[in-house]
Parts: sequence; structure tokens; C-alpha cells
Amino acid sequence: MAFIRKRRLERELYSKERFSLLLLNLEEYYFEQHTANHIKNKGCRDERKFRGSLKICSKSIIFEPDDNIQPIIKIPLRDCISIKAPEDNEAKNPFTRDTSGGISVVCNQVFLIKERNIIAPYKTVRGRTEHLFQLDVSGKLGDVVQTLHQLYRASCLDKMGDQAAMITAILQSRLARTSFDKNRFQSISETLHMECKAEMVTPLVTNPGHVCVTDANLYFQPLNGYPKPVVQITLQNVRRIYKRRHGLMPLGLEVFCTENDLCSDIYLKFYNYQDRDELYFLIATYIENHITEHTAESYMLQWQRGHISNYQYLLHLNNLADRSCNDLSQYPVFPWIIADYSSSVLDLTKPETFRDLSKPIGALNKERLDRLLTRYQEMPEPKFMYGSHYSSPGYVLFYLVRVAPEYMLCLQNGKFDHADRTFNSLAETWKNCLDGATDFKELIPEFYENDSSFLVNSLKLDLGKRQGGKMVDDVELPPWASGPDDFLLKSREALESQYVSEHLHEWIDIIFGCKQKGSEAVAAHNVFHPLTYEGGVDLNSIMDPNEKVALLTQILEFGQTPKQLFTIPHPRRIMPKLKSLSRTSSHNVSVTESPVSPNEESFEDLTEESITLAWNNITKLKLDEQYRIHKDAITGIAVTCNGSSVFTTSQDSTLKMFSKESKAIQRSVSFSNMALSSCLILPGDTTVISSSWDNHIYFYSIAFGRQQDILMGHDDAVSKICWRDGRLYSASWDSTVKVWHCAPGETLSSKKHHFELLAELEHEVSVNTINLNAANTTLVSGTKEGTISVWDVTTATALHQLPCHSGTVFDVAFSPDSRHLLSTGEDCCFKVIDVQTGMVISSVTTDEPQRCFKWDGNTILSGSQSGELLIWDLLGGKVTERLKGHTGAVMSMWMNEQCNSVITGGEDKQIIFWKLQY
Repeated sequence: MAFIRKRRLERELYSKERFSLLLLNLEEYYFEQHTANHIKNKGCRDERKFRGSLKICSKSIIFEPDDNIQPIIKIPLRDCISIKAPEDNEAKNPFTRDTSGGISVVCNQVFLIKERNIIAPYKTVRGRTEHLFQLDVSGKLGDVVQTLHQLYRASCLDKMGDQAAMITAILQSRLARTSFDKNRFQSISETLHMECKAEMVTPLVTNPGHVCVTDANLYFQPLNGYPKPVVQITLQNVRRIYKRRHGLMPLGLEVFCTENDLCSDIYLKFYNYQDRDELYFLIATYIENHITEHTAESYMLQWQRGHISNYQYLLHLNNLADRSCNDLSQYPVFPWIIADYSSSVLDLTKPETFRDLSKPIGALNKERLDRLLTRYQEMPEPKFMYGSHYSSPGYVLFYLVRVAPEYMLCLQNGKFDHADRTFNSLAETWKNCLDGATDFKELIPEFYENDSSFLVNSLKLDLGKRQGGKMVDDVELPPWASGPDDFLLKSREALESQYVSEHLHEWIDIIFGCKQKGSEAVAAHNVFHPLTYEGGVDLNSIMDPNEKVALLTQILEFGQTPKQLFTIPHPRRIMPKLKSLSRTSSHNVSVTESPVSPNEESFEDLTEESITLAWNNITKLKLDEQYRIHKDAITGIAVTCNGSSVFTTSQDSTLKMFSKESKAIQRSVSFSNMALSSCLILPGDTTVISSSWDNHIYFYSIAFGRQQDILMGHDDAVSKICWRDGRLYSASWDSTVKVWHCAPGETLSSKKHHFELLAELEHEVSVNTINLNAANTTLVSGTKEGTISVWDVTTATALHQLPCHSGTVFDVAFSPDSRHLLSTGEDCCFKVIDVQTGMVISSVTTDEPQRCFKWDGNTILSGSQSGELLIWDLLGGKVTERLKGHTGAVMSMWMNEQCNSVITGGEDKQIIFWKLQY
């Protein structure tokens, strides 16, 4: 039992120390500690002095007395009234310092923890109190007080995002001033391969420090030296490594020195994916000659043929799907198997004993499901059937509170859950999962292992009194279990039973496979909140730190769906030819995956909650900053992934690089004396591509600051370019759209890109604009004479050619679900087209031409000929908001993926930054 074993090992290693990182708040860091005395009632007869350790943390001050009878004192920095040296003469300044060795902290709230070394809910002492801490090394007082002042200022910031940003800056500054201590190497002959900054991840908390890998060892040195100066792993012992998502970002790396254990030897979170990938490569290179890398398919074959058990197979799938016992928001998920918690004997030969594994928990009770489906049908997009998840930090600790009480106190701000909501009984919990309006939780691996301590209150915790007056103690077991060990034994037997072996593939389809997402998930009644799915939100695209922190907190607390491992139905296990225990099944399993066409319902196409929120509030878009950076109209805008650099093209023939941070032009490039018409940045932010009226397409290297290549692919001006999945799409006034495969050149040599023309889409007149659908299978083009053409890119054939506008088509785009097209033209009209039928289903007349736009399928944000930004209710056919901006036509528009940040370029030579202010 990985989690419990790890907790037990920690208690053995650090039994003398009551402090742990779990005393910190979520997302808090422990910076440093100092030996000190805590003086109570200074100058009074009953003055007392307690020796201990003063811990400086990013959001609190913690004092751990050496005397275990005395409570640990935790002072939140946000509750401090003053922090000063008590002998300082500047009494009027509450934040001053001297070198007396003493620090006076006056606060209006204190938490007392582990009094008499008993794990219990924190005691809160409210009211003004003063605490005097006398450092053993008085020379450190100045630095300590300065640090506390910095952290206090961060804690006083109103917004969580601003607090997090300031604390991160302090942390990064500390990391930058330190490096790995090479004296910690196991041998003086070791060769250093890599060193970088990272955080060691443990459940609920992380610990920053330095990672170092040599030719023999992997090291992690915590910045604070806790819980030990260096964690060392011998590379020769490494058996498995996995790249992980952590906090929805591809920044995690987990290292195992065992083949089948659920718990890793170290889990690291890096500050950028390049460091993570480099370390992964170094370790993988070392172990590749010793270890065979297993895929989900290879484990599947072993499982099918009976070489590994159901339990082992589920463990491997959880590992491959980013589930880790070090990350409670992505803890391994196991199924409820047994449905009988009332019989005196558990009969594993009866199908009725088992839960229906073909359905998610929420679909097991038909009456409840009917109510949920009614709500689902009435719900606006994005729709979801279940308002809570089947796995979350709260649910994991619900089961494990008796062996991991400090984790529960950490998660719930120093409190246990209400006694009646605690894990009291197997029968009660199962019944609530069947009948509860918001309870859809599955189980955890501990229910199928051999350590029953999580079912027993061996720590004699005071978990409260239930409504009937009974104290919460051990978990009540079903009548068929003679005790906790017998319960786990019978649970394991049930998991490995013939019925489960015949049906486990159905549950895998729901959790890890083809029924996890898309139309299959809808049909299986397996639709959760969009933000719980991988790719449900791109945190890199969120510019507002407060929004990012709020969104991340929401997702991590709610729980996350595992990474999808299979996209076709999972095969059954090959079973001995015994009498089947299968229930009668009314559904057939398809053996092939059907691609989802644009007109089919697909859960993957549902708009993320954050995007919906942004569009619902799009009228609150405000002008943030504006800069005149060109000498003529701005025709194209492209932004780097981190939002720091903005590239623009203009009819003045230049490509400019504008720094958002320094608010200045950093580069200006001219490829010819002809106007540039559009630009884009290739994935990786290394190359900018610009199209020109001189018939050419220019490749510019950002890293080397020079023109890298030229594609001379058209016979007239290139009007628009797009890049998708390694292919370049170019539209031209020569009446063609061309599709190119571009093999990248070697930037450091004279070799150029290799351009291969894959397709040429012929038009009768000049093409002014193009766009592609989300799947990159369908392209739409708009001409100077008003024709809209829809093309199947895979076959280079025209699906529809529609004379929609009288005059030039300025802009055209697919709706997020790819079912509809919106176009705008010189004729002052918006047109909505059904992609499947080619029918114009809506036409909205505007007062003036709209030159460019963004839309979410219902609402349009457009840039007008006069320079205003207009917000349209498409169904109502009316303008809901006008935003003053440019003094000439809005020629180009960029919007980030979260739809809360917009940049426009105008005929007035300006770029304007717009920000959504909720």
C-alpha cells in the first residue's frame, strides 16, 4: 500500500520532528529555519522561554518548540499587525529592523498545532497577541526581518495571482543565488551532466531546490535542507521513468526504482519543459540498455494472456495515464467491484454480487441518471452530466483520513470533515454513491491491497460525533467480512474473479479508453466537466495571473480525468472456457473506431468553461494599451506562446517585433519594398513567416535575427497564410490556394527549407483570405468577388462554392464545432453557412464593412471600417456593445486561446491591446 507505506516510512525517519510541510497552506513554500527562543510575557514575573526552531515560510511564520508538550505556533503573515525588532527606537514604524537578535511579531490570529504531540484540528487563538523570537545567531536578524517584510507585502496583496507572482519572484531569486553543493556527490570521480532548478512533489505540497544528474546518480538538494540535505538516487537502480502533467502543465517527471510499486522514489516538477525533457533523456539514455519500455498495448497483451493480474494491469494503466500517489488530484483510480454489502456471505459466483462495470458510477441508478440527463439536456454549452468527479484530493483523503490525518488537515485548513460526512461505513458509502445527488466517486488501490490500517482508527483520532451520538472510530464493515484483513482479502478475490475478468475491459473503456471522450462518452453517460479533461484549458494562454490561479485551484480541487490511453474499444481478457457469469447486455461493442464528422455530436468539441466565461463577458473588454509602431496599415499579428513578443506586418513592407514587457520595438525587418499581408509564428516560437505582395513568403529566424528562407510559390501577391500540423497554406491573388509541406532547414548551415507542393486549389478569381477547421480537414477561402469555397483538404476537392458577398470577402472562419462558417465582406454583411449542406442560414446587415472578426458560434467580436470594435448578438442580429479604438479601419485581430486577451492592428498604424475585465 504505497501511500500508507510512505507515511509510515516518513514517521520512522523523522519521528523526532513534529514539523512537516503539511503544516503549510496549499501552494506555500518553506524557505529557511533558525534556532531560536520563543519568549512569552517578556519582562513579567511569569516570563517563560521555549527553545525551538523558527521556520520562515512564504505565507506564515512557524515556531516548533523542542518540548513536545508545547504546541507548534503558526502565525499567518496576512494576520500580522507588525514585525519589528523590539528594541528599535522607531516605534512609529511597524516594520523596522536592527541587530539585537530579537523579532517581535504582533498579530491578531494564531494557530496552535499538535499540542502534547496529538494530531487534532488546529486551535485558533483570535485577538491581538505579541510573540518575541530571539535568534541564536543575531547577525542573521537583518536578513530574516527583510525576508519577512517582503513576504508580508506579498500576503497583503488583494489578488491571489498577484500574491503568487510576488512569492514566485522571491523564490526564483533565492534559487538563482544558490546552486547544487557538489560536495554532496557520492564520488569525486562523478561527471556532471546537468543542473537545474526544480521542486520535489509530495502529496499536497512541493519543495523547491536544485536537481543535479551525473553519470552515476540523480540528486535533489532542497533549498531549505528539509527533510534531509540531499535526496540521492543511483541511476543503476532506476527501473521506470514517466513524464507527468503537474498542475495541468507538462512539467513533471517521476522516477521509480521498482518494477511494480505504485509509489515512486522521487517526483520532480520543473519550471520549464525543456529541463524536464533533457533530464528524462539523460536518465532514459542511461537505462535504455537495461529496461524494456512498456506501452499500454504491451501491458494489455500481458493482461489478456493472464501474465499479470487485474490489479497489476490497473496499476500500470494508472501509471501510464499520469496517475501518481504523489499527486492527490491525479491519484490512481480503481473501480467499485462489489455491490453487496448486506449479505452474511459474499457469493462471487452470482453476477448480482458485482457492480455493472459497463457504466460509470453516476449511471448505475436509473432514477438518478434520468434526473441528471434532464438537467444535461437543458444545460447550455458546455454541457456535462456530473457536477463532481470520480477522483479528487478530497475523495482520496475521505478514504485515508485514519492513516493520513495531517493531509486532511492540510487540505481543509486545519479541520477534519463533519463526522457524518466522514468515511464511516462501506455500506453507507456505496449507497451514497448510488443515490447521492453529487457523489460519483470510485475507489483507490488501497481497497485491493493487503494493508487494512486505513480502515482502523489506530491513531485514536478524534474525528467527531455523529448525529446519533456515536463517535467516529473504525470503518463499519459488511457482514460478510470477519475483520479489516478479511474484507481486503475478499475484495482482492472479487477483483480477480471470473466475472470481473470478463467485464473489466468495459470499465477501462470508460475511464481510460474510447468512452472517456467524444460521442462515445455521451452515449455511455460519461460526461464530466470540460475542465477535468486533458487539454481542457491551456494555462500558458491565460495572461491574467489571478484568473490562472483561480482556474488552477478549481481544477486541482475538482479532480482530473486520466489521460486517454485507448481510442478504440478495449479487447476482452482471454478467459478459460468456463461458464460465463455475464449479465445480459443490450449494447454491442464496435471493433472499429468511427471518425467523428463535423455534424456529429462530439464532447471533445464542447467549449471549455473558461472560454464560455470569457465570451459571456466579452462586453467587458477594455482598451489596455496602444502603440503606433508602423508607417502604414497593420495587416497581420502573431504572438509568441508566452505572450511576451508581438510580431506585426504592415503595408509599409516591414515585419516588427514588439516587446510587451519593455513596451518597445525590438526588431524591424524589411524583406522587399512591397507590402506584407500577414504573418504567423511556427510552433516553438523560433520562426516567423510573412506573406508579401511581391508574390513571396519569407521565413525569418527569431533566434538568429535574419531571413532564413524564401518561398517563391505564387504569380501574384500572397494575401494570407496559415500553418497547421507541419503544412503551410497560402492564398494568392493569382487565384490559387496552395498547400505546402515544409521540411525545416538547418539554421546553422547554408541549407534551406525544402518545399513540396502537396495540393493546388484552383479558383476563378483572386483569393483574399483562407481559414481551416479545428481538425485541419476542411479549408474555406474567400475571393475578391465575394465567393466562399469550402474544400476537403485531404482530397483537394471543392465541397461547396457559394456566391455569398457582392465584393471582396474580408474574413472567414469556422465555428468552434466546425459546423458553421461566418464570413464578412465589402457588402456590409455577415453570412452564416452550414458546412455540411452549404446553405446560407443567416445574414446580418451591418452599417459599415467589418474588416476582421473572432466568434464563438453565437457572439461576434468584429473590427469595423471606422476603427471601432463591435460586439454582436448573432442570433438577435444586433450590436450589443461598441468599443472606441482605432482612428481608421481595423485591419487585423488576434485573440488568445482563452479569449480574454485581444490585439488589433489598424489603418492608423497602431496596435491596441484589449483586456477582458470581469
